[in-house]
This record gives sequence, structure tokens and C-alpha cells, in this order.
Amino acid sequence: MSQNSLSRRRFLINSILTTGGILLAPNFISCSDDDSVFGVPDDYSNDNFAHGVASFDPTHNQIIIWTRYNTGKPSVKILWQVAYDAKFETVFRSGGVTTDNSRDYTIAIELQNLEADKKLYYRFFNQEDRSVSVIGETITLPVATNAVTLAVCSCANYPAGLFNVYQAMANSNADIIVHLGDYIYEYAQEEYGTNEYTNALNRKHSPANEIITLNDYRARYKQYRTDKNLQLAHQKKPFICVWDDHEIANDTYKDGAENHQPNEGSFEARKADAIKAYSEFLPMKTNDINLIYRNFNIGNLVNLVMLDTRVIGRDKQLEYSNYFDNSGNFDIPSFQTDLLNPNRTLLGTTQRNWLISQVTGSSAPWQVLGQQVLMGKMMIPAELLIGLGSVLGGSAAALQQFQQTLTELVSIKLRYTNGDPTLTNAEIGRITTVLPYNLDAWDGYPVEREILYNSFGNKKIICLAGDTHNAWYSNLNDSNANGKGREFATSSVTSPGLEKYLGLDASAIGGFETAMQVLIDDLNYLNASDRGYLTVHFTSSTVESKWNFVTTVFNENFSENTERVVSYSI
Repeated sequence: MSQNSLSRRRFLINSILTTGGILLAPNFISCSDDDSVFGVPDDYSNDNFAHGVASFDPTHNQIIIWTRYNTGKPSVKILWQVAYDAKFETVFRSGGVTTDNSRDYTIAIELQNLEADKKLYYRFFNQEDRSVSVIGETITLPVATNAVTLAVCSCANYPAGLFNVYQAMANSNADIIVHLGDYIYEYAQEEYGTNEYTNALNRKHSPANEIITLNDYRARYKQYRTDKNLQLAHQKKPFICVWDDHEIANDTYKDGAENHQPNEGSFEARKADAIKAYSEFLPMKTNDINLIYRNFNIGNLVNLVMLDTRVIGRDKQLEYSNYFDNSGNFDIPSFQTDLLNPNRTLLGTTQRNWLISQVTGSSAPWQVLGQQVLMGKMMIPAELLIGLGSVLGGSAAALQQFQQTLTELVSIKLRYTNGDPTLTNAEIGRITTVLPYNLDAWDGYPVEREILYNSFGNKKIICLAGDTHNAWYSNLNDSNANGKGREFATSSVTSPGLEKYLGLDASAIGGFETAMQVLIDDLNYLNASDRGYLTVHFTSSTVESKWNFVTTVFNENFSENTERVVSYSI
């Protein structure tokens, strides 16, 4: 039955039926069917639903549906419907909720007690203002399945380019989009990510200042969610998300961040504001918005374990600069002592124990870690790491020296691999004296990584990673070279990669990528220049990963290509 109006009394009854009259933070709850089905007139507009719709955290019997309503009123009542068809002829759940400024007029309905393995359609509307949202599409997961495909992305910097990657994922065959963080960036206008295309593409950050307060973070999310490609991805696919650092501030750890200064006030207050805004725009199934680690059983095929490697437990990152003396000598003993400190943690004890329990207790064929930073070992010759630091300073002479060093080290490594007896001890030392490439990643917390590897036993791990803006494929090996699984790391949506910082053109970047694969033992593949995403397809015995890239983020006219495909079998 459809009708063009709904009495206030009937609306209140619907609200009570579908939410139980209770608001459970941070989501509204709907756990039972509602017999009242109402229609939406054709003359309703989308104007007040300017930030689109979205769905999150699918399970076999639950899903969260989301929208935000534009209004200047103290509060607003929003109706919603869920159906099995796009024309809403088979509405099976409906209701109404009231939202207000305490949650920035966002609405997140946690639909419970749903049927498994269903395609669902949903929409929101307001009768008083005669507004209706676009129609969202989502799914519930199967109880059992033989295949599932995930699209994996991270690092979407608004001024760095167009979100063409989101459009590509929206149109892909993925069942779910897994977002590994840096959904927004905190920087001010004209800071990181701004380039020669930013103004012409109308991609300046809003607000113009670095975001610090709750209202700042909310405004930045609202800017991102007006992007048509991001809206399309949310409209077409359910998301499973975790934050990385830029949802708060660059290089965040549990009680600070590189990009938080004393004159910016309390870090704890800033973090709390950032997390509240995150929970409003990227809701998840949790009773505590500070805890984002959780797992998803996808059809008894994939145990997807989403982690927080950034905020909840991370000790402050080590910095190489702290181990050089005034003469430029590197204090190796002090660095090794700190790096191998058994108490240093990326996850925190509680999350680490939970993770081990989730993996060892799961019977799913695939144990998949959805997390932010690279887990694979990236040990590179120390002199190359030092040279890389010089290149990032922008000197042309430093770049020339770096390329020369790179060529020499690759030559030595190939001779070493082939057993060349003419190699000198000095030459061997150049390639065997190695340091971690990135102390912000798992390489900066190697003891805890070994604890995980040892605790996982014979379970084979697939690690999904983002953060670096580049695409990587690595073997996961413990300290005794025992294989523990594979890591598939995605490029960025728009954030610039190594090609920008190394100043390498298209003709030179390929040589750098090949050199890195030669010099880093566990690395199988690197794309250091293109923007894109992963598709990861699981069957009962095989996982196939595809690295997909868009041809440009500076023009709406783009194409997509798949550069690398790898398969890994249990």
C-alpha cells in the first residue's frame, strides 16, 4: 500500500516500532519488520540529501544504511525504506528517526534480523520538505559461499586530483569495498596534495585551515561526500572501513601525531573530535566509537579481520634522525636496542590478543588482515636509504647520485645472487648492510610482527595494506624465512606516490621499480607512480589479486587498466 501523506501520529508509531524508542550510540537500531509501507511522490527532490547515501559493515543478517540531511532546523524527522527491488514494490522494512546537530544531522540505521544473501535497495525521505534521497544498493552476506570479491582502496586526498578511482570501483564486480584509511586529509589549503591542477579542478580543501575542531572535521567530511564519484561508490557498494592517520593528523600514534603542534591545543581533544566526526560519516557496528577493530565472516570463506594499527595502541614511531650524532655518524647499537625493544607495540596488548584469538579460532580457509600499513619486510641497503632521504630534499645532484648508487647496488646484488666469486667484502657489505625502509610501518615494530607470525601457527595470512600511495606485492616471511602468507598493498585514490618525491619521469620510474624488486628480498612487485585500487577474489583454494589503475586523476575522461595479476593458493 502506498500513500502520499503520513500522519504525525502514525509516524511516531512507526518510529517506536522500528527503533524500540531507544537510540543506541552511535547507530539507530531496527530489528523487526514494520507493516506500514508508504510511497514517495514523484515530485520530491534530492536537494536536501546533498551528501548521498551509503551502507556499511555487511554481515549475513545485518547492514548499516546512512545518509545526511541538510537543514537549519533544530531537529528533523527522516523516514526510510528498504526493499528487495529498485522500484520499492517489495518494501519489507520501514520506519522513521529524528536526527539533530548533536550528530550533524547524519542518520545511521543498523538493520538487524535480515535474510542472508540478499540484494537490498534503500532510500530516505522527508515529507515536510518534500525531499527524497537517491536509491542506495547494498547486500547481506551469504551464510556459505564459494567466492567473494573485495575492492581495496586508501588515501584519497581531495586537492590532489579527481576521485576517478571511486568511480572505477563503483562500476567493478566487487561485492564489498574495503577502505583502509586516509579517507580524508587534515591539511590546510595549499599544503600537502595541492598541485598545479587543484585550482582548475576546483579541488581546494574546505575549510581552508588545517582541521582541528569537531566542526572542522565535519566540514571536511561534508566536502568529500559531495564528490560525485565517492557518492557513486557509496551508493552502489557496501563499505568496510578503518581509519589511518589523516583522519586525525599525519603520523598519528596513541598519544600524539607528527602534525599536531602544542599551539593546536590538546591532542586528546582533537582526537576525540576527529573520531566523533568519523563515526558520524563512516558508521560501523560498534558500541564504542574509539574501537574500530572487528571481524567479518564472509560466507565461511574469508575471515576478514579489520585492525587499528594507528591509534588505539601504537607507540610513537622511531625516527632515523634521532640516531645521528653531530658528525653524521649513525648510532647502530642504540637504534637496534630501541627497534628490538620487546615492549614496543603497534596494536596494543588487548587488540593483539584479540587478533590472535580471531585468526587461530577461525575455520575459514582465508585469514585476511585489513589494516593500514605495510607488513612485509622492506629491508634496503643503508646507503640507499640515506640517499633516498637526500633526494626527498629536492637536490638535482642528490637525485643523480641516488640513481648512480641504485645502479651500482643492483649490479652488486645480481652478481651476489649469481654467486660471483670476484665480489669483494666491501661490495657484499654494501648490499647486506640493510635498514627498514619505513619505520612507520610494521618494519618499525618487528618484535610484535614476529609474535603474530609465531602465534598464527600454520594459518596462511593474506595482508591488505594501504598508506604508502604505491602498489606492492610481497611475501610474508618470519625471521627464519618461513613463509606466512602474502601481502597485497594498494596504491592511492589520488595521493601522490614515490614518483613525485623522487622526481622521476615515466622513462625512469620503471627502472626504479625493478631495482627495488632486486634489492628487497621479499618484494615481488612495485608500482611507484599510478593511482588505483585492488580487486581481490577469493575461492576455497585460491586468491587472485589484481592491481587496477586509472590513466589520470586530472581529467574526468579516463580509462582503467589492470597492470598485474597474481594468484596464491593454499
